[in-house]
Amino acid sequence: MTAELERGPGGELTPSATVFLTGAECPFTCVFCDLWRYTIDGPTPAGALPAQLSAALEQLPGLLREAGLDRCDQLKLYNASNFFDRRAVPEADLEPIARLAGGFRRVVVECHPRLVDDRVRRFADRLPGRLEVAMGLETAHPEALSRLGKQLTLEQFDRAAGRLRADDVDLRVFVLIGAPFVPAEEQAKWVSESVRHAVRAGARSVALIPVRGGNGELERLREVGEFEPPGLRLLEESLAGALQAAGSVAVQVDPWDLDQVASGCDACRDARVAAIRGMNRTGRPRRTVCGDCD
Repeated sequence: MTAELERGPGGELTPSATVFLTGAECPFTCVFCDLWRYTIDGPTPAGALPAQLSAALEQLPGLLREAGLDRCDQLKLYNASNFFDRRAVPEADLEPIARLAGGFRRVVVECHPRLVDDRVRRFADRLPGRLEVAMGLETAHPEALSRLGKQLTLEQFDRAAGRLRADDVDLRVFVLIGAPFVPAEEQAKWVSESVRHAVRAGARSVALIPVRGGNGELERLREVGEFEPPGLRLLEESLAGALQAAGSVAVQVDPWDLDQVASGCDACRDARVAAIRGMNRTGRPRRTVCGDCD
């Protein structure tokens, strides 16, 4: 469980908590994903997720104090799978989860676009606050998207986004930085194009996720020249371009393990990390100029 301030579409900083729930594995085998390491064999037992959430929320007051926050308005429930997959989140658990999350103004869950169905509206109706569903677009590069193992087309993504709009549910979108199968020289361009697609689909916010190796398949793709782990320079360039493409939509780079991202240049590492964190906080594009690597 983590707590932080997250920038919203209007520039406001929202006190947020993220709870990582453990349950059934995702049925989709995306080449970039390693989240299966945080799941269980077989379906999620009924009652397991409410029990995990209840235990996490008991720790929230202390976590907020450590983060210097006096309240928490947003709860993100990430389960390394799909919230609206009945195998991952039993139907019987929706009511107790909604009850536990009832004290938050906004609740964010994640789901594959193909699994967005009538459960979304039913869960949203149980919440006093607003529901936001995070969906992975990953990339708008049509050839790369078709090869990621996500079993998703841009048309399917757009239909799911349209359903969320019709149900008055907010949309958050995940976009990859360093997506496999996208040429290295086109990476930043396609991040911006993907953000534009997310904005057209009605996204309230976009999270840029640096692709990280370690799942075996990415290492194989790297050997054959289909993948290169993104460095700090690409993260900074991609975020700056995405902010320009997004207009009023909130865009941020996922800061998880940011300090571990390769730089390739010791002279500008600290400056680039500071630039990325600054853009996350302010939403204003900036770029580091380095005499050694630029």
